[in-house]
Amino acid sequence: MPGLAEAIQHFGPWLLVLNRVLGLFLFTPLFASGAVPMRFRALLAGGFAAAVYGFLPPALHRMPDATIAEHALMMFSEILIGAAIGFIAGLPLIALEMAGHLMGHQMALSLAQSYNPELDAEMNVVGSLLFYLGISAFVLTGGPETVLMILAATFERIPIGGLSASAAPVDLVVSVLTAGTELALRVSAPVVGLILALLLAMGFIMRTMPQVNVLSVGFAIKIMGGLALLMFGLFAVNAAFTGHLDQTLTALGTWVRGVAPAGGG
Repeated sequence: MPGLAEAIQHFGPWLLVLNRVLGLFLFTPLFASGAVPMRFRALLAGGFAAAVYGFLPPALHRMPDATIAEHALMMFSEILIGAAIGFIAGLPLIALEMAGHLMGHQMALSLAQSYNPELDAEMNVVGSLLFYLGISAFVLTGGPETVLMILAATFERIPIGGLSASAAPVDLVVSVLTAGTELALRVSAPVVGLILALLLAMGFIMRTMPQVNVLSVGFAIKIMGGLALLMFGLFAVNAAFTGHLDQTLTALGTWVRGVAPAGGG
């Protein structure tokens, strides 16, 4: 059966393409969400891999001659490529969640923890709020489509099984982490500063008027003041986050275009 033999011949290269796509689904926001059914994610990954495979050069439609160990190493390297792209694309959301964690901790909301299936971790309510707002901004700004297009572009620069150690985006990860830490501090600084001012004011009142029980209302004052400032500053938070997200995705695309293709200089 020539048709079946030809399909079997294409299965190996397509499987390598699928591994790269599956790596993307490990860390990318929304794609890696536990709220999305596993079957839907599997069908989406398989369909996208089939679409990308159809545009590959005919030379890549043949499985390279290699041993079983070398094939296993190629499959692992393909997963690493997709995972690296998804990890970098998700770092801005981690930075926004970090800002929410800092604010929630200062507002005495650390005891009010909730499970976040997106990160598989316990988070306070402010961190969860900013994280889901960040996911909404990620979707509305076309983040999932951009990440998929960046992954598709990697097949032009990094052919199947062509990953090298020199192509690892170490510098990009460090720069995005640095910018993400700066973003977390910038977003949380107004609320943290307000809580500090409130603590100083309550301490001054307790020293000058001991008969006033400030502690009985201190927690409510910190929570109300912090949430009110966060509410009025959401537009500034959105602008800072979307700017950082756009810079991250742009830098990710620049890294993909800067990778020397196989056989190139």
